[in-house]
Amino acid sequence: MDELGLANIIEAILFASGEPVEKARLCAAAGTGVSQVEDAVEILKERYSADSGIELLTLGDCYQLSTKEDFAQYIKNALEIRRSSALSPAAMEALTVVAYNQPVTKAFVESVRGVDSSGVINSLVEKGLLSEAGRLDLPGRPIAYQTTENFLRAFRLSSLRDLPPLPEQSGQVTIDDILENVPGGDEEE
Repeated sequence: MDELGLANIIEAILFASGEPVEKARLCAAAGTGVSQVEDAVEILKERYSADSGIELLTLGDCYQLSTKEDFAQYIKNALEIRRSSALSPAAMEALTVVAYNQPVTKAFVESVRGVDSSGVINSLVEKGLLSEAGRLDLPGRPIAYQTTENFLRAFRLSSLRDLPPLPEQSGQVTIDDILENVPGGDEEE
């Protein structure tokens, strides 16, 4: 089978799926190797790069066909999709804590944020940005949470490795720095 034929097969599979499809599954379905699938995916990416409303997303070891972000409003208008609400600052904080430290419990998120985060976490699960990653072997068997493929799609990331680096701690003020500068802060009681 030639590269163009394989690209067409992969395109048909991705279109019919509507969901991300693992590279290994594409290899098995097409009866070919990883490098051939990767070459075919590059052909598809070139096909969709210029004059198309479709793009091919890479989500870790998965691929998915998606509409380009430029056409989102037209799609919403045509399908009468209710505009999804923007994430609140609290939701963005919780999502950031989970993304950089996953898998984590609600208690961990709450300890980092300093406020109750149950409602925010539940909302992010309902929106499909977080999912349960299992239960920890601790008293009460708390649920651990992780980000989802929807999170990667929403923030246009191929994988979690594409998250921006955290700022260096050297530029941040610590509680010890604050206490040293408070009159009587370094004295023992």
